Amino acid sequence: MIDVSVSVGPWPFRCFPGDKPADLVARLKRRGVKQAWAGTFEGIFHRDTSAANARLARACATAGAGFLLPFGSVNPAAPGWKEDLRRCHEVHRMPGIRLHPNYHGYTLADTAFTELLRAARERKLIVQLALNVEDERTQHPLMRIPPLDPSPLGHAVATVPDVKLVLLNRMRAPAGEALAALARTGIYFDFAMTEGVGGVGELMKQVTPQRLLLGSHSPFQYFDGALLKMKESAITGDDAAAILMGNAQRLLR
Repeated sequence: MIDVSVSVGPWPFRCFPGDKPADLVARLKRRGVKQAWAGTFEGIFHRDTSAANARLARACATAGAGFLLPFGSVNPAAPGWKEDLRRCHEVHRMPGIRLHPNYHGYTLADTAFTELLRAARERKLIVQLALNVEDERTQHPLMRIPPLDPSPLGHAVATVPDVKLVLLNRMRAPAGEALAALARTGIYFDFAMTEGVGGVGELMKQVTPQRLLLGSHSPFQYFDGALLKMKESAITGDDAAAILMGNAQRLLR
């Protein structure tokens, strides 16, 4: 299995089991994970994203070399983001980046977002776009972060075709035809925050098994929850193989 959505570093509001890199690696390996794509919680909150990315790269190399693949944080609303992107690619040899627009203060309609997509495409980097990090119902009362509005995404992807884009932590939107239309553009989706009876099965029908990835959002959420969602939706055979590993391998190539 390849888990495309884990994170390292401290979450400011509470501690999680497995929030130390070595502990996270051990927990994932016990469950059969062969590789995990790791972002950094520090990259969400720290002003110095370059230093946060350097710590992420060191943590992955120390605790899980070859197992944890670092995905650095880049904020296109901040000065110096092009240098952050360059360092992620050229210095830390990261295969991709992870974006948190609703925490960093920009929207998907901003020209800076499109410019970042274009720069990432030129470097052949995977771009992970987090629609949510935490359910609004459990957020700290002084730190209310609404879900990211995905509606401008179709236009952005049409402007920058062939970018390797993964939507993380989708909850309720996009949905319906908007969701299916995004899948037809080549976007990939994880299902860490997909809920409801048969939720992953329904998502698979809308985006196809070739556009769905295993993402646990560990250690924020329990890894076992992701596997139980697949089991509850009775996803097996070639579809399960594609979701659990094959699609992620294709993205990395």
